[in-house]
Amino acid sequence: MPPRPRLTAALRRQVAARAGYRCAYCRSPQRVGIPMVVDHILPLALAGSSQMENLCLACYRCNELKGARIAGPDPTDAQMTRLFHPRRDTWGTHFLWQADRVTLAGLTPVGRATVTALRLNASWVLEARQLWIVLGLHPPFED
Repeated sequence: MPPRPRLTAALRRQVAARAGYRCAYCRSPQRVGIPMVVDHILPLALAGSSQMENLCLACYRCNELKGARIAGPDPTDAQMTRLFHPRRDTWGTHFLWQADRVTLAGLTPVGRATVTALRLNASWVLEARQLWIVLGLHPPFED
């Protein structure tokens, strides 16, 4: 396997700014100290590139849980479906904040599979979102 291409600091800054300094998947804000990385949406291991259109900002946790996966089971019927693609999909089409404003619901098979695969409603994330509400940092405005 060839060496992994090194992303420039300028490219990393551009990816972060485009994402509004939030994880493309769970929407956690970098501003509160959540470590962020640049994710290859289509992983390099699956012939993805390091071009801007294949990169997104992801919190370390979402990036680790996603790994080299691009699909997961929809929990409603166990059918394999692709995961959310931050550059091609609109977040609000696939996800919705529940009335409590901390729990994320998947609206589509893609959304449900992503919520499950990346554990977007893990207890510590729900607790953090409750604190971010107090700070006025959550829920984020979505497009």
